[in-house]
Amino acid sequence: MHDIRAVRADPAGFDAAMARRGLEAVSAAILKHDEARRSAQTALQEKQARRNAIAKEIGMAKRQGGDTAALEAEAVALRDEMAALEATAAGAERDQVALLEILPNILDAEVPEGREEADNVVLHQHGDIPAYPFLPKQHFELGEALGLMDFATAAKLAGARFTVLKGALARLERALGHWMISLHTEAHGYTEASVPLLVNDAVAYGTDKLPKFADDLFRTTDGRWLIPTAEVPLTGFAMGEILAEADLPMRLTALTPCFRSEAGSAGRDTRGMLRQHQFLKVEMVSITTAEQSAEEHERMTRCAERVLTDLGLTWRRVFLCAGDTGFGAARTYDLEVWLPGQQAWREISSCSNTRDFQARRMNGRYKPKEGKGNLFLHTLNGSGVAVGRALIAVMETYQQEDGSIRVPDVLLPFMGGVSRIG
Repeated sequence: MHDIRAVRADPAGFDAAMARRGLEAVSAAILKHDEARRSAQTALQEKQARRNAIAKEIGMAKRQGGDTAALEAEAVALRDEMAALEATAAGAERDQVALLEILPNILDAEVPEGREEADNVVLHQHGDIPAYPFLPKQHFELGEALGLMDFATAAKLAGARFTVLKGALARLERALGHWMISLHTEAHGYTEASVPLLVNDAVAYGTDKLPKFADDLFRTTDGRWLIPTAEVPLTGFAMGEILAEADLPMRLTALTPCFRSEAGSAGRDTRGMLRQHQFLKVEMVSITTAEQSAEEHERMTRCAERVLTDLGLTWRRVFLCAGDTGFGAARTYDLEVWLPGQQAWREISSCSNTRDFQARRMNGRYKPKEGKGNLFLHTLNGSGVAVGRALIAVMETYQQEDGSIRVPDVLLPFMGGVSRIG
C-alpha cells in the first residue's frame, strides 16, 4: 500500500513511478478522493465543536429558565449533518483505498527499464552449460521411461497440471526439500516454521495477494485461501505487531505445498512439472528495518544461490526489469537454472524486497532503539528454492545415457543409500 502523504507531497513523482510500470497517471483521481475525505472530516470537526458548544448553551439556558427549543432543533440538525459527513468521509476513503490497493509498489531507482522478460539483465552466471555425449532428454521423458512419473494417474485423480511421483523419484523430491530446509536453518540462520496452508482475507490482503490476484488463488467454501506460497503466512507473522528493533531481522523459512490456479497460463508448459497447480517450495522470509533491507536482499539471494551451487547446477542471477517486476516488489532478482533437456534457462527462485509496501497493508511496525514513535517494517521474500523445479533440474542435469539419474552428492545422506535412479 502506498502512503497517501507521499502522493499528496509529489503527485507528479508518483505518476512517474507508476509510468515505469506502464500505468497511466492516477494521482489526480486519488487526490480527488483524498480532498473529499479531508474536507468532510474538517467540516465534521467544525460541526462537532458547534454541537459541543450548543450542549453548554442548552445547559446554561435551562439553569436560567430560558427557551432551549431553537438550540435543541439546531442540535438535531447538526446530528443529521454529521451523520451525512461521516458517510461522505467513509465513502471517499473507500474510493481512495480502492485505487491505492491495486497499484503496484514503487520500483527501486536501479531497476532496469524494460517492458518484458527479454529486457531483464543477467548479472552473473555460475558454471558452464553442460555438454553431453548424447541428446539429453526432458524430465518428463526421463520420469515416464523410469515408470516413476505418472501424469495419467494424476489427471484421473485431480485433472491437468498435477503429477504423481513414485518410488525413488518421490524420495528424491522429499530429499531435496529436507536438505534445503536443513541448509537454511543450520547454515543460514533461518528459523523453521510449520504454518497453516489456509489463510484468511486479512493475511492474503496484507501480503498483496488480494484483491488484485484473487483469480490466481484457490478459495475454500468457508472463505479461506490456499496459500500460493509460504511467503503469505510467514510474512503474516508481523501483521498488526510492533516488534523491537533488537529482534530484527527476523528470518523465517518453511517447506510447504503451494497452490496456484495458474489463471492465464493456458497452453504454457503443459507437459511435465514446470507449471503445476500444486507444488512444494522452500520459502525464505525476512522481516527487518529500512536500513537493513538492502543488504538483507543480497544475503537472501546468496542463500538461494548456494542451494543451486551445492546441487552442482548451472545457474545465473537476473535483475528483473520494470515491466517484469512483480506487483509487490520494489526490486527482484530471479535465479534461473539451465535445463539441458529443454536447452533453456528457467526460473527456479525469485527473491524480492517489498520494502514497507506489505507492512503498510498489514500494519506491521517496529519500535526503533532511538527516537520516538513506531516505523513500518520492511519485508522480503525468496524461494529457497522451488522443490519441483529443483527436481527437474537435477533429473535433467544428472541424467545418464542409459536414462538413469545420478543422485547429487549432497542428497546422498537423505536417499537411504540410493546413489543412482534407474
